[in-house]
Amino acid sequence: MTETIGIAGSGAIACGLAATAAQHGDVLLWARSDASAQRARGAVAKWCDRLSEDPIAERVTVVSELSQLAPASFLVEAVAEDHDVKASVLGELGRIASADAVLATTTSSLSVGELAEASGRPERFVGLHVFNPVPKMDLVELAYAPQAAGEVRERARELCAALGKTAVEVPDVAGFVVNRLLFPFLFSAVELMEQTGLTPTAIDDCMRLGAGHPMGPLALLDYVGLDVSKAIGEAIGSPIPATLAQHVAAGHLGKKTGRGFHDYGA
Repeated sequence: MTETIGIAGSGAIACGLAATAAQHGDVLLWARSDASAQRARGAVAKWCDRLSEDPIAERVTVVSELSQLAPASFLVEAVAEDHDVKASVLGELGRIASADAVLATTTSSLSVGELAEASGRPERFVGLHVFNPVPKMDLVELAYAPQAAGEVRERARELCAALGKTAVEVPDVAGFVVNRLLFPFLFSAVELMEQTGLTPTAIDDCMRLGAGHPMGPLALLDYVGLDVSKAIGEAIGSPIPATLAQHVAAGHLGKKTGRGFHDYGA
């Protein structure tokens, strides 16, 4: 891998991407707090142990200041799916990055063009939509602002190839391709549950065993995170089912909080 990756964020996407990249080179990862840094180290180590018998977790350096990502040649923002939060981090990355660095966002639903403008470097910007869990999911959706330089597009494709991913260039529309098609389907499963009284397990079993899906739609919503799912639905203009909104309001966000449509024992 010819790029040095710097990742702003410490959640599941950030840690999964860090572990994936650590198989091929050194990685910098920024966490907001000591607690976030500790969780990130644990998550990265767990993934690295699964991916390699070598101590590749040692290649991931967790830092506490965004400015410490400045040496990276490919800086990836992977914070909360909120425009203002992302724009703030990207603006800072745009100020600290070297002149030839590429800036990227892992947004799954927001406008890449608007985030590119917020970075101050739209010509050096790419939407790098990886999927959770990053080490297992092959696809990366690449989206660009109109100003993106050809060299930036080429480097983004080369990075995906170096990470063993399949890159597909998609238009900068809300939800890109996967989420734009997927989430109306997932929400329809919630609506069917509301209308019929079927249990989440029953619906998930039908789609797993009858349609061959690896995970049922309600379990998948829990895995993505119900707060993230709600944000994606709002971004693509898909009506949010009442039950999903109620879970989010109650803080039941899915697997990460131990409870969503299913109970995970937390």
